[in-house]
Amino acid sequence: MNAMIDSILHPLEWVVAWLMVGFHQIFTAIGLPATSGFTWALSIVGLVVVIRIILIPLFVKQIHASRRMQLIQPEMQKIQKKYKGKTDPESRQAMTQETMGLYKRTGTNPFSSCLPILLQSPIFFALFRVLNSLTAIANGTKVPIGPLDKHLALQANTSTIFGGVSLAATFQHMLAVVGNVITVVPSDLNTKIVCVVMIVLMSASTFTTQRQLMMKNMPASALDNPFAKQQKVLLYLMPLMFIFSGVTFPIGVLLYWLTTNLWSMGQQFYTIRRMPAPGSPAEKALEERRLKSGKEHKKFTIPGLTHEPEPEEIQDSPVEEVKPKSGQRQQPKRKKRTKPAGQADGKPGPTQQPGGRQPAGRPQPGAKPSAAADGDA
Repeated sequence: MNAMIDSILHPLEWVVAWLMVGFHQIFTAIGLPATSGFTWALSIVGLVVVIRIILIPLFVKQIHASRRMQLIQPEMQKIQKKYKGKTDPESRQAMTQETMGLYKRTGTNPFSSCLPILLQSPIFFALFRVLNSLTAIANGTKVPIGPLDKHLALQANTSTIFGGVSLAATFQHMLAVVGNVITVVPSDLNTKIVCVVMIVLMSASTFTTQRQLMMKNMPASALDNPFAKQQKVLLYLMPLMFIFSGVTFPIGVLLYWLTTNLWSMGQQFYTIRRMPAPGSPAEKALEERRLKSGKEHKKFTIPGLTHEPEPEEIQDSPVEEVKPKSGQRQQPKRKKRTKPAGQADGKPGPTQQPGGRQPAGRPQPGAKPSAAADGDA
């Protein structure tokens, strides 16, 4: 396992060493001291700048992938709602096929948003291994890494910043030269203070970057799904993870991480302002700015995506009575009554009261039917 990791990271360690030594030579040529820790610290900053410039095309792809993922969220929710509660293999396979078909139709790759982070991780570990190898290279117990020979490794190890803090020192251990041999000793108070300050700055920059992304560049609909809730939890857990893991990293690695976070913060601020996610508060702010300046705002669309409205459920509702308009009198309607037999000639029958009113209820006792009365007549 270790041999496989060494075979993967060794070429990256060689690239990291070449970039660090190259920037060190450039800064030395313009007048900075070769043995100064700030010269080596600026070399690490230059390494970050080069790596991030190389990753700019992938970062642009990440932005486009994120915007596409935001646009297809309504369709994704329809698919999830369609197969909600279905756990049989046929339904799960059909759901996967429809999801992959949506990705293919819209040209969306969900893994593109993770690509820049995945590519930076090996470089991070390569720098970690280079800084940890400085002592062994300076003592002659390890072969040089590219141009980083024994002389430069000893120079980098003995150079200090912030009043005697080595770039290879950690919160727990620092390096000391005893009898022309570099040994590991417990860290002093100055080294611990610098390490804690850098961990706090690194955690704060990470928190600010993630919070800016969630509060300004995510629509309200995207904040209700389980993935967004998981991101909210990680927003507060990541600084705690850095506190416990940062004490084991060398100062040079913390400097690399802090520089990367500051670059990401500035790059994300520019992206959110110029290319916000669809439906996010940042897009509304961009639309308002363009309308104020008289420019047309074109919303980001992707081919192959059509939002079809969901059929509404028809519910039976009671028929409301039509009430008369205010100010109008409702005229009573006359009901048709069936005339009893014997009233065809318009004369009142024996059971009919004067005025044409029919008595209510049963016929009075002793009253004879009209047919029998006509017969007697």
